[in-house]
Amino acid sequence: MKAIYKREVRSYFNSMTGYIFIAVVVAFTGVYFMAANLFGGYPYFSEALMSSLSVFMFAIPVLTMRSLADERRSRTDQLLLTAPVSLTRIVLGKYLAMVTVLAIPTLLFCFCPVIIMMNGTGYPVSDYASIFAFFLCGCVFIAIGMFISSLTESQIIASVCTFGVLFAIYLWPSLVNYLPTSAFGSLVGFLALLVIVCAVLWNMTHHALLTAGVGVIGAATVFALYLFQDQALAGTFPAMLSVFSLRDTFTNFAAYRVFDLSGIVLYLSFIFVFVFLTVQTLQKRRWS
Repeated sequence: MKAIYKREVRSYFNSMTGYIFIAVVVAFTGVYFMAANLFGGYPYFSEALMSSLSVFMFAIPVLTMRSLADERRSRTDQLLLTAPVSLTRIVLGKYLAMVTVLAIPTLLFCFCPVIIMMNGTGYPVSDYASIFAFFLCGCVFIAIGMFISSLTESQIIASVCTFGVLFAIYLWPSLVNYLPTSAFGSLVGFLALLVIVCAVLWNMTHHALLTAGVGVIGAATVFALYLFQDQALAGTFPAMLSVFSLRDTFTNFAAYRVFDLSGIVLYLSFIFVFVFLTVQTLQKRRWS
């Protein structure tokens, strides 16, 4: 894993990818920092971070698009798949390399609360908690982008799809508000989600009995709730989806000055799930 990590870090700085990513993130955040904090006099650096969170939609796809798609296109993935190293270590090496690139602008942001305090009143505890949440949110987006990159050999497709997913995540709180809150609406939503889960499960395992079992048990449970506890089901689907709002978690840190421990757990869970899915995708290709 250490050798893969070093190779990946070097590759990001031997090419322009790492420099472009760092420059874009620092430039956008720097503009908001000057406008809101230095010129506007706002004492919280978290305000600049909230405004610059959208830059991840454009910068993260540039960072992650070649992580596994390029290996597949150039057929060097065969060397990785046959290497005497576990796929988990390979994926973690690549993932930690991208996290290292993200850590560079994050460390630069740590100087901003100090600059604010040198020029007036500052709130370093709140600001550093927001920087930490900003970094973790970026780590989640990297895990998602790496997983999407493992599904294709085209860097362009990986980049566009990652942008689309991150854009949906950014708009997630607004999109959830448009979902129906009736019991029937929740029934349809849960059934649609169950279809997606079964499709992913079948694609990863090709285990007909397992997929059918999950589908039948899940559908029976949802229909039972709808028939006998329809009031309890009303509004459940949008409420469940709203829990997974990554942007709201960051907002708790940056806007409400709350150290959201459950949000940290949510971020770490997303990272684990998408790293795991990436490993399983490569595992499937290894044995196919």
